[in-house]
Parts: sequence; C-alpha cells; structure tokens
Amino acid sequence: PPTPPASGRGEEGRHVLASPAVRARARDLGVDLSEVKHDGQHIRHSDLDAYLRYGSGQGYHAPHASRAREDEAVKVIGMRRRIAENMAAAKRAIPHFTYVDEIDVTALEAMRADLNANRGSRPKLTMLPFLIVAICRTLPDFPMLNARYDDEGGVVTRHGRVHMGMATQTDAGLTVPVIRDAQDMNVWQLASEIGRLAEAARTGKIKSEELQGGTITITSLGPLGGIATTPVINRPEVAIIGPNKIVERPIFVGDDIVRAKLMNLSISCDHRVVDGWDAASYVQALRKLLETPVLLFAD
Repeated sequence: PPTPPASGRGEEGRHVLASPAVRARARDLGVDLSEVKHDGQHIRHSDLDAYLRYGSGQGYHAPHASRAREDEAVKVIGMRRRIAENMAAAKRAIPHFTYVDEIDVTALEAMRADLNANRGSRPKLTMLPFLIVAICRTLPDFPMLNARYDDEGGVVTRHGRVHMGMATQTDAGLTVPVIRDAQDMNVWQLASEIGRLAEAARTGKIKSEELQGGTITITSLGPLGGIATTPVINRPEVAIIGPNKIVERPIFVGDDIVRAKLMNLSISCDHRVVDGWDAASYVQALRKLLETPVLLFAD
C-alpha cells in the first residue's frame, strides 16, 4: 500500500501534512513547510516547487548556495603546458572526423563477471583489457589505423606491432602511458600492465620512455563516459578510440523485448590517412568481437 502522508508542525507551529519525501526535501532545502501554500489535504512536491519559484517573499536562498570568490590566475606550466601545446597542434594540423556506433556488451559483461569471480590473486578485470584485445586482433586487417603520420616528410608509417597509448588522468593533467607490444598480451597481463602504468603516472613515477612511441591510443572516462565522445588524436598517431559509458536499456530481439547492456564506441581519425569507410568498417569488426566475446579467445 502507498505510504500515508507524514504529519507534523512547521517551525511556526502550524499543523502541516506532507509525504516523507516532500518533508525530507523541504528539510534539505531549509524550507519551513508551514509557509508553503497548498490546495489539497497535504503538501505536494508541486506546492513546494511553486513556493520556491514565487511564494517566498524576498526570494529563496538555498542554505548551501555557492558564494562569489575572487578571480584566480593559474600559470600553465610544466606537463599541463606540454599537454595544451600538443592538443592545440593536433587540432590545427589534423583534419579530425569521428565515427560512433552502439555495441551490445551484454555477453561481454557476463563473461567479465565470471572471470572476475574466479580470478584468484589476479587483478580485477575492467572493460579496458577486453577492448585492447579486440583492437589488437582487428588492426592487422586495418593497418592504416595503427600508424603514425610524418607531416613534414609526408610519410605514413604503418606499424606491425601495437604499442597502445592509454590516456590517464593525473593531478598534473592528462598523460598517455604506452603498453608495449599489447598484441602479445592476454586480458590478465593487460590488466596488470594497465594498473602498473596508471599508478606510475598518478604518482609521478612514470619513466619518460613509457610515455613515448605509441601507435594508437584508447581513452576512457569509465562510468563518466557519457553518451558519446569526440576524442582528440594523440599526434603523430592517426586514430584514437573512446569507449563510452555502459547503459542498460530494453532492445528488440526478434519479437521479444530483452534487457541489454549497451555501450557507444567512438573513434576519431586523421582524414588525411583514414577514410570514413575504413573507420566504420573497423568499428564493425570490433563490434563483431565484442558482441561475441568468445571470439576474443579463439585462435
């Protein structure tokens, strides 16, 4: 049965009726319910909304409203300056385009949960190692993506090995540690290397050689990933891949409606080197592996 309205008295002593949710909201906002006008037997959220908009006399001021602060000038130096210069150079020199597609990761998430439940002393698996395995398995058919472009020489070098850049947020700004020879690692090895490099980057112990030589980059905001991203290419690479947040939604499977875990996958490419057809075809190849995750482990 529905929860009956809660009763009580406002600060001025007048008897009021309100549901627990309305009462809690008013308490959080610092509103005396005895001042809120209402037409029904008890105060509703709409009555509280109307009071906040129109009926509070001198105007409503939340008890935790932000206050003005003095302007602050922050010098852009060190790593933050190098990041800014590199991003600006990438946007000036590279004609970016971004392609986004939706991937059903329901089966992959189930597999990840099973592997984590039986991982023993091995590191916990996030989505990232699976994505890197899929990227490495599909790149041989799309060599134009695992490449670096020499602007001055007009030469594109297509790499046979995958040195995976991993965009990592630190207190000093964005850094991109590189997983060497990612194509030779399994998901557990990748998880260990991801954890090691991320920790080294965040604590300032990353070596300079571990920040160089990437051939393609992956960037993820994890649960903050949003609906879609348009990542900036890590020059002189020609492609960057951005997985977005996983959301649960109903989808049609034949005539049935089922619950699915869906993730948008973004890829930004250098249009001087990569055509739109190449990027779309590549994401479809990734999609095939990620939606049938047993293929990630097939020879």
